[in-house]
Amino acid sequence: MYPQQELNRLAVRKAALRLDIALRRARCMEAAARVARPLAWIDRVLSFWRRISPLAQLAAVPLGLMIQRAVFPRLKILRTLVLWSPLLFGAARLVGRTFSTRARPS
Repeated sequence: MYPQQELNRLAVRKAALRLDIALRRARCMEAAARVARPLAWIDRVLSFWRRISPLAQLAAVPLGLMIQRAVFPRLKILRTLVLWSPLLFGAARLVGRTFSTRARPS
């Protein structure tokens, strides 16, 4: 059917193509690893933040008050805002959730 010389040439070409494909796969894996490195770091940071988020919210008000006293010892308006801000943010979040559930069809 085919002469032996042509079959040998096709076999060499096939081996070269397989080598080229293997090299391209290796390069793609290296590029994917480089791209995934920052994403893995971001994922770890978000996971860490989710674990400490409740504690951070509890510590935010006293920490804000300490910073306010150190930076602005005489401003009472800022102290009032810091004291009432968790309540205001919670109320705003509740109102936002209420309107978003009303807007969705059930």
